[in-house]
Amino acid sequence: MTLESIHHILHPKHWKRAAGYANGVHARGTPIFVGGQIGWNADQVFTTDDFVEQIHQALTNIVTVLAEADARPEHIVRLTWYVTDKREYLSRLKEVGEAYRAVLGKHFPAMTMVQVADLIEDEAKVEIEATAVLPDGV
Repeated sequence: MTLESIHHILHPKHWKRAAGYANGVHARGTPIFVGGQIGWNADQVFTTDDFVEQIHQALTNIVTVLAEADARPEHIVRLTWYVTDKREYLSRLKEVGEAYRAVLGKHFPAMTMVQVADLIEDEAKVEIEATAVLPDGV
């Protein structure tokens, strides 16, 4: 069974193509819910205050958590991003895309992004939560 037969991107034919995300995903298997990950390392220490580097670290943290269930980035069906500065996100979109692809490849699940006033950890500039579906039999 291929990943494509388990995860199906939902995109109405008459809608403009989604770039960098999916409008919806249909999946079968065991759900995995990854709590919000921020840009600190395994020791809960921030090594940078750079927005893009924190995104890279948060995504890396998600992949590390998924590995505990033998899941991979392509099993992610949904990401929810919380950013403290949407203008920085938009102005650095190319760099964000590069960091995203470096960690998750060219897999684009359903995504939501919300600007928030603040995050619990004062140094955090982004928090990302993930939902993945591990195919049955994996």
